[in-house]
Amino acid sequence: MIALAKMIQRLLSARPKSPNARPLSVDRHGETARRRTRLLSLAAPLLALAVTACAGRLGPDALREAGDPPPGAQQVTIYVATTRQRAFPDANVFTADRGNGVAYAEFTVSLPPGHQSGKVEWPNPSPDPGSTFAVVQQRTLDEAAFEAAVTRRRGDQPTKIGVFVHGYNTNFQEALFRMAQMSADARVDGPQILFAWPSEGRLSGYIADKDAATYSRDQLAALLTTLAKKPGVAKITVIGHSMGGWLTAEALRQLRLTGQDATIRRLKVVLAAPDIDADVFCQQMAVIGRLSPPLTVLVSRDDKALSVSGFVADQHVRVGAIDVRDPRVVEAARKYEVQVVDISSLDATDPLGHDRFIALAALYPKLAAEAQSGDGGGLRQAGAYVFDTVGTTLASPFAMAGSAVAGQ
Repeated sequence: MIALAKMIQRLLSARPKSPNARPLSVDRHGETARRRTRLLSLAAPLLALAVTACAGRLGPDALREAGDPPPGAQQVTIYVATTRQRAFPDANVFTADRGNGVAYAEFTVSLPPGHQSGKVEWPNPSPDPGSTFAVVQQRTLDEAAFEAAVTRRRGDQPTKIGVFVHGYNTNFQEALFRMAQMSADARVDGPQILFAWPSEGRLSGYIADKDAATYSRDQLAALLTTLAKKPGVAKITVIGHSMGGWLTAEALRQLRLTGQDATIRRLKVVLAAPDIDADVFCQQMAVIGRLSPPLTVLVSRDDKALSVSGFVADQHVRVGAIDVRDPRVVEAARKYEVQVVDISSLDATDPLGHDRFIALAALYPKLAAEAQSGDGGGLRQAGAYVFDTVGTTLASPFAMAGSAVAGQ
């Protein structure tokens, strides 16, 4: 809380770097005033988020096995590949330290009978299968056991795998339960993998998290390559949220630079509220090239978390906060052959409006039905679009975006 308050104070007292900058009262262009006003609008939600964090974050106790779930509880299995360090050998307790290599695990998570779509019923403070998310079974895996579990055929259909790469300020327990919520709400079949990188899980850990995400780039690229080479695996859907979007884009770039084109052809990629400098993203896409289907970017004009990130980065716009109504965005989307979908109309669960993509998982069954019937548009070309939560679509590829979030 103290660290965040100091950060807000520094931001509000910031001055333009130009030596010719004028004080606020005589800034003829009003740029300083506009920056100050924008930051003041961010202070309230940032403080609200800090107060929430001070109320307590999930600790490792949330992962202890909680016994048999009650009737009506839903269960999902999440496989884990993580660059976090284990707190103890052969135990599924993961710290924010960087591991030497990749650790693997499997969790069965129970959702309470009264689960509401789009929401995680967090353990408070201890897991109770009757009212909260709870781990009911878990085991450690080695690399061979992990690969065998996630790539084995399930029925007559090829295996479809989903990979979720979480964002900044997220501890392991939070990432695990969030993926369980999205998988359950979307009612997906097929193995779901959480790629957990060593975020510090602190609001003040932004720079350290950026380094930790970059540290995990090669391991994510190696995981995708391994999965893509397995017989019987159809498509691999990768969803990177926030700083996890940066990590995902860097892994894609690494795959292209190392000639892993066959792996890239097996991927469907969604970047949700990616915390990536817009100019850097263009450079990344220039190397990555066209994906089929096109890479999808989910954006929100009023994402306050990315507004703060952009300010910290000296006013450099983040890709996840671009405006699809800007003709330059439309032109860039077509040039780099990506789909940019504005999801500002979806409800967020955090005060910063940074996690709207979560709501797409709950909408997936409807979107999938529309895509199958042909009523959902199902466009697959690059461009900029706006998501319509009231009707079906606005001439946009929402069925594809919903499918990606669901891991199909």
